[in-house]
Amino acid sequence: MGVPLVIVAAVARNGVIGGNNRLLWKLRSDMHHFRAITMGKPMIMGRRTWDSIGRPLPGRETIVVTRDASFVAPGAHVVQDPESAIALGQTLAERLKSPEIVVAGGGELYALLLDRCSALHLTQVDLAPDGDAFFPPIDPARWREVGRAAHDPGPGDEAGFSFVDYVRA
Repeated sequence: MGVPLVIVAAVARNGVIGGNNRLLWKLRSDMHHFRAITMGKPMIMGRRTWDSIGRPLPGRETIVVTRDASFVAPGAHVVQDPESAIALGQTLAERLKSPEIVVAGGGELYALLLDRCSALHLTQVDLAPDGDAFFPPIDPARWREVGRAAHDPGPGDEAGFSFVDYVRA
């Protein structure tokens, strides 16, 4: 079975996760939360998500999935398909002694790997912006909410939000 896959995502009320290859809100609290959840773990992301970040994140091993065999991501690992990303993630997780492999976006990768994940760590953002990237619907028959912490906007936050954790039902 190996090291489990988990999804970490920030999702607006309308399912939007981004637009024009960028986040559509500023939530400093969520950035701190994302860092805490992903530190020391392998992270799988698509090329557009990589492009939006623009660099490897310190303390994590980044795996970029792209169909472009000539794509180079300095400081990251590049693979051409999700299966290769998962296999590399397993190897890196064992080396790092990580309890999980993080799927960190974007929408296409979330949709492709949702059924392979054992947990979801979502930030539900209290906004409904127009966007072009979406999180796949969460089927309540397949996922059970196990934790929720609601937060009013803090310093550097444009909206209220909740950290919500799900496990497979």
